[in-house]
Amino acid sequence: MEHTRLGRTGLEVSRICLGCMSFGVPERGGHPWSLDESASRPLLARALELGITFWDTANVYSDGTSEEIVGRAIKDLARREDIVLATKVHGRMRPGPNGEGLSRRAIMHEIDASLRRLGTDYVDLYQIHRWDPHTPVEETLEALHDVVKAGKARYIGASSMWAWQFSKAQHLARANGWTPFVSMQDHYNLLNREEEREMLPLCADEGVGVIPWSPLARGRLARPWDEATERSQNDPFGSSLYVASDRTTVERLGEVAEQAGVPRAQVALAWLLTKPVVTAPIIGATKVSHLEDAVAALSVQLDDDAVARLEEPYTPHEVAGFG
Repeated sequence: MEHTRLGRTGLEVSRICLGCMSFGVPERGGHPWSLDESASRPLLARALELGITFWDTANVYSDGTSEEIVGRAIKDLARREDIVLATKVHGRMRPGPNGEGLSRRAIMHEIDASLRRLGTDYVDLYQIHRWDPHTPVEETLEALHDVVKAGKARYIGASSMWAWQFSKAQHLARANGWTPFVSMQDHYNLLNREEEREMLPLCADEGVGVIPWSPLARGRLARPWDEATERSQNDPFGSSLYVASDRTTVERLGEVAEQAGVPRAQVALAWLLTKPVVTAPIIGATKVSHLEDAVAALSVQLDDDAVARLEEPYTPHEVAGFG
């Protein structure tokens, strides 16, 4: 396993990040394709064997049960200090007022709830899952700073938003002596490269680590275009992210992968890893082979011609995934 620094921080992370949205009670949180604890445990164990020690979850994944499953796996299978553990806050966790968002009240409540579920007294990276238009960003930033100063999080990160919003937040954090964001978890893959316009250059300039979600485009980059999976048939959000014209890129990926003699997923991830701003793609896994392909991608070398061929069919997209 390769390791790298998360942006300009001193924190070392595995070059592959394990996305834990796949792990959780299927009946909770609207993810019928997620794996319960007995099915999740072998994948978590295999991730450790492969050296994937950067794990990302969120309070909303399967109504908190993802955090519970991940926390118990760390306790049983690893030493806490060997795992770089990340979770997120923003989505609705309970009905009624103050049950979601990035107010001071919500953040202070949700960090403690996440720590209880994870069975730990700190997370390494605490991320805002989206921008909250209903809360002054200064309130959010000061609350996150206090979470760090209380020792409940080592670093803070952000997720999909407009580049101007991220720039504003970083400026305000520095101007007020608050903890700045060290990472950006955004939507970036061969089928959606809109972040190359503003967000990725901003992150490169700011020294912010990039940990893309859906690096395989919800699996579309790992299979032929017309091939469906249980998740693709039960993932309304995912189905809103991609369009019919993406088929051309998927077919081109298939050609490059066939010529290279490796699976499509490995080529798609290898392409992402050619981008210097990318720290670690977040890999969702429901099969052991998904983890093994991700790690194998670290050894796939794409020359300039292969990269150009993969990128050539791209067409601009409407921005998706901010909500």
